[in-house]
Amino acid sequence: MPTSTTQTKPPLTVSRPELLIDGSDRDFRALVHGMLAFAARLEAVRTGFAGIIGLTGIQYTILISVSHLERVGDVSVSMIAAHLHLSGAFVTIETGKLLKLGLLTKRPDQHDRRRVCLGITRKGAGLLRRLAPVQARVNDVLFEFLDAAQFRHFRGLVDRMTECGDRAVALLEYLATGTA
Repeated sequence: MPTSTTQTKPPLTVSRPELLIDGSDRDFRALVHGMLAFAARLEAVRTGFAGIIGLTGIQYTILISVSHLERVGDVSVSMIAAHLHLSGAFVTIETGKLLKLGLLTKRPDQHDRRRVCLGITRKGAGLLRRLAPVQARVNDVLFEFLDAAQFRHFRGLVDRMTECGDRAVALLEYLATGTA
């Protein structure tokens, strides 16, 4: 059992000077942990919304995404997968469940018969209409820390964060294989 009271300085978890304050990554780690805490609350909200209408979190997310995206044109599985940063195979499985529940429709794409177009049914739209007042109240509280300018800025940051996150996950998978 070590008896030394001398504490060693933990290794830095980032090396970019922009992320270090006075040579320390303490604020960076606090940021990451804060983002993880917010992500957990965001997931809890999504799960709660889904539960109100009898769905899983991902089913709710796909349903509301189809509802919003079909307003601007045809919605394909690949479009939903790209929009949600998920695999097409996973979206196909989950949309199949929503089809069985009678919440989505599926029809062949008129321009490309290999693709299918998804649409929301009257039943699915009804669930989302019933949920909307709860969503508005909860989302208003969840994001009450943002004013209009901050919201627009944060929206852009989140897109960039997601892109960097995708690259970081790919790098981690590469490094984890031990070939780097």
